[in-house]
Amino acid sequence: MSDTSLTIHRLGHQGDGIAPGPVFVPLTLPGEVVEGVVTGDRMDAPRIITPSSDRVRPPCTHFKSCGGCTLMHAADPFVAAWKAEVIKTALAAHGLTAPMRPTATSPARSRRRATLAGRRTKKGALVGFHARKSDVIVALSECHVLAPPLFALIPTLAEITQLGGSRSATLSFALTLTDTGIDCAVTGGKPLDTALRTELPRFRDRIARLTWGDEPVYADTAPTLHFGPVAVTPPPGAFLQATAAGEAALRDAVTEALHGATRIADLFAGCGTFALPLAPHAAVHAVEGEAALTAALGHAARHAPGLKAVTVETRDLYRRPLLPDELTAFDGIVLDPPRAGAEAQVAQIARAQVPRLAMVSCNPVTFARDAAMAVVAGYRLDWVQPVDQFRWSPHVELAAGLSLPHLTGK
Repeated sequence: MSDTSLTIHRLGHQGDGIAPGPVFVPLTLPGEVVEGVVTGDRMDAPRIITPSSDRVRPPCTHFKSCGGCTLMHAADPFVAAWKAEVIKTALAAHGLTAPMRPTATSPARSRRRATLAGRRTKKGALVGFHARKSDVIVALSECHVLAPPLFALIPTLAEITQLGGSRSATLSFALTLTDTGIDCAVTGGKPLDTALRTELPRFRDRIARLTWGDEPVYADTAPTLHFGPVAVTPPPGAFLQATAAGEAALRDAVTEALHGATRIADLFAGCGTFALPLAPHAAVHAVEGEAALTAALGHAARHAPGLKAVTVETRDLYRRPLLPDELTAFDGIVLDPPRAGAEAQVAQIARAQVPRLAMVSCNPVTFARDAAMAVVAGYRLDWVQPVDQFRWSPHVELAAGLSLPHLTGK
């Protein structure tokens, strides 16, 4: 097959360059001229003929093979601007604009939450991220994403893989670096039999809490994180913000959006990322669908001094969103849903006309859809704060402040 010459016009949502056709070309940047074989709608092995001025040398030797990063060949200012543009494009599809703040980018080597894969081999075990578009595991000799204590744990995870893995299955290690050590939840391993229960506790000097499937192995030290002034022990494998810097950027944005509110509902509250930092200044009702998360949040709130009233409710907000007669008890709402967004809940908030709304999202498309619904109901989209916790990936997060000007005086 003959080579084709293409010019990259833009980046797609997955970080691939897009040339007319469209043809998707990985590891390229807008304006670059590339050559290679086009198969279907892809050029998987491009040669860069004319590089972009935004192209940089990737700092990691694994970049071309590892699927953990897809934009390490792009300069930081380019990535920050591109992620903001992704949000602008999503808003524009609904006829919306908003003041866009500079992207808050987390430092390298600051990921405190990550999932690594492990598999036994003839000679030992492989532990790392999956290769790009493959189930092959790339063994990591360096990593510019993981916080150093998580990277340092890889030899231990290889030992665990040899003990509890098989050559026909892949183990998954959900890791969280907490204030009191590393929390590790393992799935995909052998059944937790007597032999494995006997062997695994030898890692207690390196892993604070170890969970195997749904079964606890040990938890000599409770993994603890601080949300504002409150210490929380999250359940194994719980969702948490990926970096401390990213969490701080989102928390500051939420606090600003709800300034002046005294009665706040935190919807999709997790185990208290926003509810607990808000609680010293306002009464908070935290609603979350997973009982283990609300239990952790409630326990932490009950044992923390200096908080206003904190109540918790376990409730599936997709099936049972809070209704207007419930929402009118609040003058501020935090909304931090999964990627699917919160269309049903926003419809009820719009009807209730709660004065202040802080929206947090990991999906600009569903955020724009939900924000448009609020704007139609009279809300003003005051500003958007892009947040990049997942350096060198196409993942985009944001926080936004919305308000009813006639009720807030803004």
